[in-house]
Amino acid sequence: MFDRRLIMKPDNTSPAKTRHETVAGVVYAGLAFLIWGISPVYWKAMQQVPALEIVTHRVVWSFVFLIGLTLIQHRWDEFRQVLKTPRTFLILTLTTLLVSANWLLYIWAVNAGCMLQASLGYYINPLVNVLLGMVFLKERLRRPQAVAVLLACAAVAFRTISYGELPWIALTLGFTFGLYGWIRKVAPVSSLVGLTVETLLLTTPGIAYLVYLESQGTGALFHGSRSLDAFLIGTGVFTAVPLLFFNLGARRLNLSTLGLMQYIAPSGMFLLAVIVYGEPFTAAQAWTFVTIWTALAIYSIDSVRTYRRLP
Repeated sequence: MFDRRLIMKPDNTSPAKTRHETVAGVVYAGLAFLIWGISPVYWKAMQQVPALEIVTHRVVWSFVFLIGLTLIQHRWDEFRQVLKTPRTFLILTLTTLLVSANWLLYIWAVNAGCMLQASLGYYINPLVNVLLGMVFLKERLRRPQAVAVLLACAAVAFRTISYGELPWIALTLGFTFGLYGWIRKVAPVSSLVGLTVETLLLTTPGIAYLVYLESQGTGALFHGSRSLDAFLIGTGVFTAVPLLFFNLGARRLNLSTLGLMQYIAPSGMFLLAVIVYGEPFTAAQAWTFVTIWTALAIYSIDSVRTYRRLP
């Protein structure tokens, strides 16, 4: 879900400048979604490290990187204000739990050979957002939205019946990220400062956990190859950079363009899973994905038409 206030352009913008901003927005957003799409390659480079330890490094090094950006961008006052505001702090505590669970399950799924399910989770995320709006905000679905949601439910049901188990990885990833975005919009805080606070909340227990691993002689950092050390420390930059690219793109693009571009990331995961890492792709899985893609096509066309009718 995206905040339209971030991407509306002033009326007095010249056509040449508008075109330039749009091209820049496509480049920034495209880079963000491309990085997210090929991110399994990065996480698989650390496959010998447990997912929980990878996520812990991701949190700690992300905080180091983000707090530096917060200072550089002169957001320190906003950062301190969030810590002093109980309601905002409580909201970010809840989103912290959701995003950390999402990160942990995603990295585990990638390294456990369940990348197809992970990509399915992010494909259904827009439809999860529609469902959340209907359940919690009592929003009435337009007919195309209802058809898209029903198709997604049918795909999940077919996948469950075919394999005899619920695609819990895809559903958990889709719903945790959907709830994260839905709740995160309530917090009156910028993306950078919000993510900095979220990583701060996990940094202290994260450091404690890494110290514990070191005391047990099972920590990965500085006990393996130099390339592994670089990958672990680089998780902070690898997390923050695409988020910054995304925000730069979101400010320059309209909602419909950004909404369509978001499918680049799960498409990258899907292609990597099937072509590069050779995950089994059965006829049942093919029908599941085709049904989901059909639902997304209906949803996307309806979203574009609705957005263009807005004043």
